[in-house]
Amino acid sequence: MGLLQTALTAIYPPRCLGCGQMVDSDFGLCGTCWGQTSFIGGTICDSCSTPLPGSAVGEIVHCDACLKSPKPWKQGRAALIYTGMGRKMVLRLKHADRQEIAKPAAGWMRQSVLEIAPDNALLAPVPLHWMRLAKRRYNQSALIAMHLSDKTGLDVCPDLLERPRRTPSLDGKTKVERAAILDGAIRVAQRRRHRIVGRSVVLIDDVLTTGATLAACAEACCAAGAADVCVAVLARVVKDA
Repeated sequence: MGLLQTALTAIYPPRCLGCGQMVDSDFGLCGTCWGQTSFIGGTICDSCSTPLPGSAVGEIVHCDACLKSPKPWKQGRAALIYTGMGRKMVLRLKHADRQEIAKPAAGWMRQSVLEIAPDNALLAPVPLHWMRLAKRRYNQSALIAMHLSDKTGLDVCPDLLERPRRTPSLDGKTKVERAAILDGAIRVAQRRRHRIVGRSVVLIDDVLTTGATLAACAEACCAAGAADVCVAVLARVVKDA
């Protein structure tokens, strides 16, 4: 096996996920691309992971937006800011069939998921409508969730949630318009309801923008009997990022 691995490495050397240059190990970033990736750390909003000024060690803090309009989930975490190389990787995973990005994405998200998820938590990806899934051939959020399950030991249910109605893009829509579009668009699959009754759920997605879709998912889980809901995403949009 060792000789086979050496031969494969010689034929297909590890390449940077960002630029394609050779790197030391699979699923890695070169120094330049790493420097263009904005990882989230320090003081953050406990609900949406927006970076905040200051160093409130051990203190739970929230951004102004979450204080004004609390999210329907308990805690939220993101690994990257949706800018630079982080944005490029999300778009490649989502639209360019770069499914291999899901594995390192889960690695970057692992620690924050373990921080917010109890041992019996269930990982559940944000669903795609079946027509969009057929066109894309995969659900990028489900890929991340399955790799997260491998890395954390938490259970995963890729089809916990379903999207029976296809919805238009939420870009440019007001809060009221987004709520109307998503009303009844996401639900817990009847055949999976028994898996979340009285149980914590961690929703997994690729990017957090307004949080409208994640909010609809969280509300569906709570209505179906979940004990509580947290969210974890690969990247989150930050103003002026």
